[in-house]
Amino acid sequence: MQFSELQLNKSILKVLEEERYHTPTLVQEKVIPLVLDKKDVIVGAQTGTGKTAAFALPIIHHLAKEDDVEKGAKKIKALIVSPTRELAIQIEENFKTYSKYTNLRTTAVYGGISTKPQKDVLTKGVDILIATPGRLIDLHKQGSIDLDLLNTFVLDEADLMLDMGFIQDVKRIEELCPRKKQTLLFSATMPDKVTQLAASMLYKPETVAIIPTETTANNIGQLLYYTPKKNKVDLCLHLLRNTIKGRIIIFRRTKFGVDKLEQTLLKNGYKVTSVHGDKSQVLRNEAIEDFKNNKVNILIATDVAARGIDISKVDAVINVDIPNVPETYVHRIGRTGRAGKSGIAFSFCSADETSYIKTIQEFMKRPIKIIEDHPFLLVKPKHKKQPNTISKNKKGRKSEASKKKKKRWY
Repeated sequence: MQFSELQLNKSILKVLEEERYHTPTLVQEKVIPLVLDKKDVIVGAQTGTGKTAAFALPIIHHLAKEDDVEKGAKKIKALIVSPTRELAIQIEENFKTYSKYTNLRTTAVYGGISTKPQKDVLTKGVDILIATPGRLIDLHKQGSIDLDLLNTFVLDEADLMLDMGFIQDVKRIEELCPRKKQTLLFSATMPDKVTQLAASMLYKPETVAIIPTETTANNIGQLLYYTPKKNKVDLCLHLLRNTIKGRIIIFRRTKFGVDKLEQTLLKNGYKVTSVHGDKSQVLRNEAIEDFKNNKVNILIATDVAARGIDISKVDAVINVDIPNVPETYVHRIGRTGRAGKSGIAFSFCSADETSYIKTIQEFMKRPIKIIEDHPFLLVKPKHKKQPNTISKNKKGRKSEASKKKKKRWY
């Protein structure tokens, strides 16, 4: 299938042609026709599958036609709620790109910066609003946001939204919207709390599920390195010097771990930046822009700070710390190999993380290739010998059974 077969208007097709987007991804192919038909839709799809375009293109299609007819002050017709500022900014960029040959206005509002410039833009009128929950409610209370004419409501990264404690904010925002509207819910995973939220917000929804294990299995190489926790940074340096090249995203579990690794890499001459929750919005935006514009080639991040960041042409992902949730692992490695391109993911597993790897492999229904040819290999912990446990034959030699090489313990 080609985008030209999806009945999108000429202004959108012109942009897609310029951006060299010809073939829709699986989620776009399935979701765009449903949104064009004004259906409520629940979509299970991980970051990197092209889901932003799956809702942006049909929204722009409908609003561009309305804009040609309606005149006067612009009112918010489409609202996209996202859990993080970074994701809101990137969704805004995508909407502005796809709608550049229309008269539609798009803006994003989020916390961490002054409300005044955001109020000024809203006063002039916008068609499409992207917002984080807290700032949206704040601006609505101040009278800067009117949702009375809204016809499309999108809840993006719903599972992360709920994990971050925004459930009451989301319900409040939904109450501020007109009862009659199209609602689209996108989520990387579908735990019970997301399913319950969808049941309370959507009307006779169509469901589209893009299984994450299927989208990552074929085009992303996965390599597993068992190593002591104390040697993880050394292993990272070793691989960066000898194996891993190009544009790289490195994941760490904690903000402290991000900062520590960043300082180590900077001291070793690498062009690196980082994002995590303790950094100001200005610094986080600068870091992402520097990475996008190739001023640095390594970005270190925690999961929440990196969720939803849409950066193309990432050559490799390094999991310095193994996540305890298998879906998180899939999200991480999905930063590379985007839109059908190939990529590679390196994961460092210490002794206390072996159960996480087992769960991840069970979730993906495939093993991760183990690499033992490296200088920081994790060896089996030593245990005290128990007396009389080695059987001997009459000549005092160890029995053949005791000579047999034991299976790899991890």
